[in-house]
Amino acid sequence: MKKTLTLKRPIIINGIERTELSYDVEAITTDQYLKACSKAAESDRGMMSKLKQKENDYALHMYLGYEAIIACNPEIDYEDLKRASGFDVLSFTDIGWLFIMRTPGAASKENNSDVQSENSEELSTQESSSSEECD
Repeated sequence: MKKTLTLKRPIIINGIERTELSYDVEAITTDQYLKACSKAAESDRGMMSKLKQKENDYALHMYLGYEAIIACNPEIDYEDLKRASGFDVLSFTDIGWLFIMRTPGAASKENNSDVQSENSEELSTQESSSSEECD
């Protein structure tokens, strides 16, 4: 389901100031998932080797959040999203966590799910008014 993330600190993408980014965790493809896994593993290089579970791999969550945004906005890339700062970075991570936990609606403030984390309640999102899928 396509949603909109409202950024607390706008970022410039392709010369345009963006205050909102659409995303859809259900639009993440196999290739995007594998790319996010690869980038997360890359970020761990040089660190002490340890067993990670996908539920606790915060780098993976961030890259999956990037991929959910890129799925709806193919003109955006990782370098654009890396310019975000502050709590917006955690919002990207929250989006990836929603994918891993298979809870696409948990970020919506309208959701009445009993299984909702404290972090997902803070994620500022709205359901898209259109029923269009991400292209």
